[in-house]
Amino acid sequence: MSELTHHARTVTGPLGHRGVRTTVEWAPLGAARARAAALIAEHRAHQTEIVRNPHLDQEWAAAMVRSRLLLASVRALLGPDVAVENTFLVVKWPGRAFEVPWHQDGIDARIELDPARSVAAWLALTDATVASGCLDVIPGSHQAGYLPYGPEAVTGQARGRADTVSVEPEGQLLSVPVHAGRAVLMDMRLLHRSRSNTSDGARVGLNVRYVAPGACLRRDPTCPSLVPVSGTGWSSTPQEGRESST
Repeated sequence: MSELTHHARTVTGPLGHRGVRTTVEWAPLGAARARAAALIAEHRAHQTEIVRNPHLDQEWAAAMVRSRLLLASVRALLGPDVAVENTFLVVKWPGRAFEVPWHQDGIDARIELDPARSVAAWLALTDATVASGCLDVIPGSHQAGYLPYGPEAVTGQARGRADTVSVEPEGQLLSVPVHAGRAVLMDMRLLHRSRSNTSDGARVGLNVRYVAPGACLRRDPTCPSLVPVSGTGWSSTPQEGRESST
């Protein structure tokens, strides 16, 4: 890929001018709901809201990120060599305040991902409705690039403070309800958020950051190693998951 072609692709990204795709299936509806029920039962007592990197030590998450249907869509965007950089499970309990502020997935204090070589996936394990706190996105917002960010206001919650960017106005906001077993794919720079769950049941989703070789423009060396899930091109860069580059 020439430098000019790569620059053009980086501006629009692998998901084109909208920067989002909502028609991706990762599992049959019944299978997704069954897994959600097990996770809800496991975490109900402590009202756990976030589990970081479950793909590293939990079989259900390791299987989810390797979903044949999901990887087919990811490979079509990134090529045959795909690894998981990060995952986290999010449970929004009904009636409990939990807003995720406007943010971009591909940059924070420890990492910056090349948007032409990476894609974010949000996997619904339960139906995500407007009432239960589905994703809100701003289509096309990724074309402005990575934006200045900082920590959200103090919430007092044990989950800590998320990074956020300032977004005004919200005229282009699009709510993205999806059924269990479906996924939303997003450009790493796409502005998105989710609101609190005001429905009667828990809303469960898994966030995944997929990367191709060379995607990590900046990376904290203390981060977990990349986990290859597709392709054979990772043997030539075995330390990419632990090295920091500029």
